[in-house]
Amino acid sequence: MYKRTKTSLLIAFTFIISLFIGFGSPSQEVQAQDKVYEIATDTTYAPFVFQEGDDYVGIDVDILDAVARDQGFEYELNPLGFNAALQGLEAKQVDGVIAGMGITEERKESFDFSDPYYEAGTVYGVEADSEYESLEDLEGEVVAIKTGTHGADVAKSMQDDYGFTTREFEDSVNMYNDVMAGNAAAAIEDTPVMSYAIETGQVNFRVISEDIDQVSYGFAVQKGENAELLDMFNQGLANIKESGEYDEIVQSYVGEEAIDNQQAESGILGQLSANFSNLLSGLWTTVSVTAISIVLALILGVVLGLMRTSDNKALDLIGLVYIDIMRGIPMIVLAFFVYFGIPQLLNINLSAFQAGVITLSINAGAYIGEIIRGGINAVDVGQKEASRSLGLPQGKTMRYVILPQAVKIMVPSLINQLIMTLKDSSILSVIGLVELTQTGRIIIARTYQPGSMWLIVGAMYVILITILAKLSNYLERKWIK
Repeated sequence: MYKRTKTSLLIAFTFIISLFIGFGSPSQEVQAQDKVYEIATDTTYAPFVFQEGDDYVGIDVDILDAVARDQGFEYELNPLGFNAALQGLEAKQVDGVIAGMGITEERKESFDFSDPYYEAGTVYGVEADSEYESLEDLEGEVVAIKTGTHGADVAKSMQDDYGFTTREFEDSVNMYNDVMAGNAAAAIEDTPVMSYAIETGQVNFRVISEDIDQVSYGFAVQKGENAELLDMFNQGLANIKESGEYDEIVQSYVGEEAIDNQQAESGILGQLSANFSNLLSGLWTTVSVTAISIVLALILGVVLGLMRTSDNKALDLIGLVYIDIMRGIPMIVLAFFVYFGIPQLLNINLSAFQAGVITLSINAGAYIGEIIRGGINAVDVGQKEASRSLGLPQGKTMRYVILPQAVKIMVPSLINQLIMTLKDSSILSVIGLVELTQTGRIIIARTYQPGSMWLIVGAMYVILITILAKLSNYLERKWIK
């Protein structure tokens, strides 16, 4: 019987592992036939990339779209965020990146760039009513910068000369908000981005510096990869410049035609009304990734729980090691590893949704395994001894005597783990999964109204969790007598 149990557990565990690996492995034949390029971008970077309704728009998006039409290729836009986009390109998760990316000598070591499609400098901005008039006034103050950008490099190179310190943020919105909250004196940003935010009334800032250190924006591919895509971009860019379409695109965002259309989205009701469909889409993604993950986590957790309660020392040790590793790795690190690391190691492609499911499943599975172990061990040992004295084998004892009692003990903890997994899904925004939290970030990048939007997003999470709590209470009343 012990051999049979051991074999069954090993088969189940192997099935789970193969399921996770196979979940994200597309066939090479399909990849070769479809040839749809995946282009990563930063969706919190108006006027170059931002969301308007259900579509992504901006200088970068419109240029890419015009080039694709001119050259006859298809692409999918992946809203990873700037830093994640660069990691995705290095991991070969995406074919190219267009995200207001400055062409620098350092980046040329890792990426191949197109011909420049935009020239921009950087400027320092402060609140309109602040006392700061020049860079000299920033001595002893904090300057907010955006991680990984050319502006961040410029600020760091100047901080010793002007005596300020820097504080880093992942996106422009949080950088501006830090200034408006009084935590930083100024922010440094690419000139067109800062100008767009000021001219459209999204921030009440003024510029206190000249245009500093011009840099060229370029479309990037992994070094030595996708040369045909790079050639098509260069040829298409030249064609739309010659036809005048390029100038029309740029002027529509940074010229006099760029108007403030954010008034209709002010306040909670305005934000909710204008972005309801996007919020529902983000909510559905959150629910979907959580539901699939919790089912897979339950399967994995059952296997781990049985391994941890097995009389076989080897199985117990394997289960213990896995659980300790998963509990020791921060969720954000695990998400990055699954999305960027596994594709490099196994030479497979994973979508953000697939990577999100795997991340949540293998993490929650570890905790569920311990819940199941605790529930089984909480059943009086006399129950097992009585069953064995009646001649029931170990398998039937576990199935008919131990587990029915253990389930009653486990239900509250399992529901709590479901709630935790639901909340943990918000971390998946770092790999570009457009779930509820990422949807909120994208909307804020366009409206610059974080207070009302985070209140809406928070309320939607509370509603979901309240529903799960009611479900927990119902199951406890039904099963726990």
